Parts: sequence; structure tokens; C-alpha cells
Amino acid sequence: MTQPRQRWIATVPPGGTRRPRARRRLPYPGPPGYSAPPRWGFPALAWRWPTTIPGANPDQPVTVDRVRAVAGHASAMMWALACLALLTAGGEIWRYVLLVRSRTGALSSRLVSTSDAVVTIAGVLTLAFTVLAAIVALWWLHLARHAAADLADQDVTRPDWQVLVYLLVPGVNLAMAGVLLTELEHQVLRRPGTDRPRPTKPLAIWWAAWATAGILFGVTVAWRFRDSVQAHADSVLLSALTDLSAAAVAVLTALLIRRLSTLLAPVDLNSVRYLRVIRVEGAPEPPLRASRTLSSRR
Repeated sequence: MTQPRQRWIATVPPGGTRRPRARRRLPYPGPPGYSAPPRWGFPALAWRWPTTIPGANPDQPVTVDRVRAVAGHASAMMWALACLALLTAGGEIWRYVLLVRSRTGALSSRLVSTSDAVVTIAGVLTLAFTVLAAIVALWWLHLARHAAADLADQDVTRPDWQVLVYLLVPGVNLAMAGVLLTELEHQVLRRPGTDRPRPTKPLAIWWAAWATAGILFGVTVAWRFRDSVQAHADSVLLSALTDLSAAAVAVLTALLIRRLSTLLAPVDLNSVRYLRVIRVEGAPEPPLRASRTLSSRR
């Protein structure tokens, strides 16, 4: 024998619920008044970017405007470095000519001292500008890598510390500098991330000049340890060739920085001129008064 099914229904007992009390609306007392100037409010400062405020998030995306600005400074310093390297190379060639002339006769002490002063001053200035231009170029490379990765919607190929090690270790930088710039160019050209990066012709020319200049510098330093008179004369000629190769690398670097920065942002908004209509020729005359129906709303 089956038992009948029972359905239990729970109800709220009488008086169990409370109605919400109606809130009384107080009359408007007017604007607030203070017996003294309040001490709260915004600081009396002009607008500043969030990166300049202490405690703000400094990890802001790199914009192409920053890349273009740093690229302009890097290119200008590279052109100045090329001029100084050419001046140093001219001083070394002048010294070599004086060495050849000294084989057949004595030279003036003033002429020799002037040649030494030109080579020394130009060499010191070239070394100083090399350090400064290298720092600015490294900063441009850092900004360009992150901006290119953001625009290509890809991740940065290598961490920043690894890039810095590859570029500062002598010998390793001769090979890895071209690799890093090839990866940057790959992202700048918006190529797929699955494809293997391959350098274009301008980048390959820069890579060859960079490696040649590095090899010439190493040979020149090693050649200066020889003690013969002919070795000293050859070291002067090698120094001139090294300075000429450094000038070529500086010029190619300036052109490469300008090319990659232009590919990142082809149009500079600051250089765009707004157009203004002076007059219109050949167009029909506009009606003096628009035609409206009697039922149209004004």
C-alpha cells in the first residue's frame, strides 16, 4: 500500500515582514558654509603626465613619437661622429705622409707637433662622441623594439638584458648586432612572427660595414704591439683605415635609424599642414534660402 504524497508549503507568519520606513526628505539647507578655508582639495599644480607623479605606474606603452624624437638625436650624433672620424683619418694620413717625407730629410718640429695635436684632439673628440652616440643609439633601439612589437601585436623577441650583453661584449657584438637589427626590421615590416627574420639589402650592407670596422679595429690594436719602425708606420695607415671605416659605419647607422623609424611611423603629425579652402571654381551657386514645406518643423 503506497503512502499519499504530501506537499509542504512554507509561508511567512503574520507580522514576520517589516515594511521599509519612508525616509523623510529634509528641506534643502543651502550651499555648505565653512568658518575657515577647507584644507581638502586638489593640489595647486599644473597638469603633469602620469609618469612624472611619484607612485604612478611607469610602465606606459612606447609611442612612435618618442622613437622618432630619439631617432633624430641619434642620427644627428652619428653624423657628427662621422665628421670627427673623417677628421681623425685625415690627421692619420697627414702623419703617414710626414713619416714618408722623414726618410729623405728632417722635418720641422712645429709641423710634427701640429700633426700630433690634430690627431690627439680629433681622436679624443671621436672617442667621446662614440660613447655618447652609442648610448643614444642603444636607447633608440630599446624604444624601437618595444614600439615595433606593440604595433605588430607580437612579443619582444629577446629580453633587454640579453640585448645589452650581446651589444657590449667585444667580438660577440660583431655578429649579434646584425641579428638584433634583423629581428627589429622583421617586426617593423609587419612580417608574420612564424617566418624566419632575414635582413634586407640596406641592413646587410650595414652589417658588413660593421663587421669590417670591428675586424680592422682589432687588427690595428694588435699591430701596435710590434716594435719595428715599419710596424709603427703600418699602424698609422691601419688607424686611418679604421677611422674611415668608423665614419662609414656612422653614416650607415644614421641612415638605418632614419629608415626604421620612418617605417614605424611614415607620417609625422607635426609636419602635416592643415589645408584651407580659398575659393571654389566651377561649382553651382547655392540657393539663397532652403525650400521648406508648410508642415516642416523649424
